[in-house]
Amino acid sequence: MSNRGAPEFVPLDDQAVRAVSGPGGRHAALIEDAFHVLVETPGGGVSLGGDAAARRGAKQAIQTLAARVASRLDITPADVRVAIDQARTGAASSASHATRRGPVAAKTAAQAAYLESLASHDLVFGLGPAGTGKTFLAVAHGAALLRASEVERLVVTRPAVEAGERLGFLPGDLNEKVDPYMAPVWEAMTNILGAEALRRRRERGEIEVAPIAFMRGRTLAHAFVIVDEAQNTSRLQMKMVLTRLGEGSRMAVTGDPSQVDLVNPNDSGLAHAVSILEGVEGVAVARFTAVDIVRHPLVGRIVAAYDTDASRRNP
Repeated sequence: MSNRGAPEFVPLDDQAVRAVSGPGGRHAALIEDAFHVLVETPGGGVSLGGDAAARRGAKQAIQTLAARVASRLDITPADVRVAIDQARTGAASSASHATRRGPVAAKTAAQAAYLESLASHDLVFGLGPAGTGKTFLAVAHGAALLRASEVERLVVTRPAVEAGERLGFLPGDLNEKVDPYMAPVWEAMTNILGAEALRRRRERGEIEVAPIAFMRGRTLAHAFVIVDEAQNTSRLQMKMVLTRLGEGSRMAVTGDPSQVDLVNPNDSGLAHAVSILEGVEGVAVARFTAVDIVRHPLVGRIVAAYDTDASRRNP
């Protein structure tokens, strides 16, 4: 039996009402479709029509969005979907990290779970296609730990030259050899820290970016370590870098298992490490899909189309 009752009014300021409604009412439409409610904005807040349980869920999602507005965070359709998922599952709002461009927070439910794992585990694997924020969120988390003096260094490493690590033939010193392969990492760090702060911390040795070959023989103590493009590490390289962790250190390993550039894809250290370490105490695995891509919406549809084609070719 329906328990619709009278519409429920949720008081909000004008800015929050605009965010909940969204451009052309698109955000409100997402909430209506998710909870089967009627969302109206008569002024001074939001009116919710529907049965009692539906109104409760919609109200919780709206309050989550209002809290983001109060924190001066922009509201996108992805944020609305996260708020809807949190209202459905009862999950708490994810952490955010301050950057020079404002706070960085999860845009999808998978990103929220990823940030929670980074905060609560010593080793986190972030798996999924490009554009899902795996590396960017890990850099933001590491930068926040560095600012709070919870770690002494932020170390980012990735395979170079299609995992071959053949850097000797390139001209220049180590930084000049490596920087072209680390461009995506430097871009993320510049967006998060700003160019001047990045330069200062790099000169002080607080931030280091290097190919995996240069991790051998080291112990990384009191550091946050990010292993990027990890699908292009061999099994031996992956074991080597995972065992670099020292006292007070944590690690995020990111990559896309479907995009292996090794001559022998079966030698990829990422898939192997996940297969034997998932479930080990202190280890978390966060998985992303095309729906988590936060670049142009078309990118997600392109990735999904390629995944569908790959499934047809390799059933």
